[in-house]
Amino acid sequence: MPSKRRSKLEQGRLDWDPAGLLAGVDEAGRGPLAGPVVAAAVILDDTKRIRGLADSKVLTPLQRERLYDQIMDKALCCSVAQASVEEIDSLNILHATMLAMKRAVEGLRLKPAKVLVDGNRLPRIEVLAEAVVGGDATVKSISAASILAKVHRDRLLAQLHEEFPQYGFAGHKGYGTPEHLEALRLHGACVHHRRSFAPVAATFTTPQGAVIQLRTA
Repeated sequence: MPSKRRSKLEQGRLDWDPAGLLAGVDEAGRGPLAGPVVAAAVILDDTKRIRGLADSKVLTPLQRERLYDQIMDKALCCSVAQASVEEIDSLNILHATMLAMKRAVEGLRLKPAKVLVDGNRLPRIEVLAEAVVGGDATVKSISAASILAKVHRDRLLAQLHEEFPQYGFAGHKGYGTPEHLEALRLHGACVHHRRSFAPVAATFTTPQGAVIQLRTA
């Protein structure tokens, strides 16, 4: 039988937490070579159960899509935000991720009393916050946030694929797969690539969109 503290943690709330709404926050897209980093914040409705919430990484694309619709329909409040490729390159990926999380929390229609963030870092927000390592697997609101962020970002990359089909964004979602690296070698980087990331650093795209491949000795 699980302990009282464990069961409460699974719901994201402990005895000493303040009364009020609780939001879960997670991100998607820290590792890819292209596209924005996306964060989501979710306040679940305790009266509307959503079955199957889990870390988005262990779910199939179909499961994520189905849960995405349920979360959007049943949650009290949701917010999805992002930090652009330009912000990732200028701030670094960690700070850009914190910025996306901050925007997601600030975009909530309802103000939470506390925010639970997956991982071991916290964005600078004017709300009581706690970092929960592995929270996307143990806290339902964080699981919901991980699903929203993942599905939203995957849809964005599918749109980028329509614009730049030669990179295969719809398949690898911007991650550094062998196919993606080969496309970078052949075509150079496009405006959606993160030029501060090592595999992209040898390419440069002008503001007009022309791709220049930088040669190294």
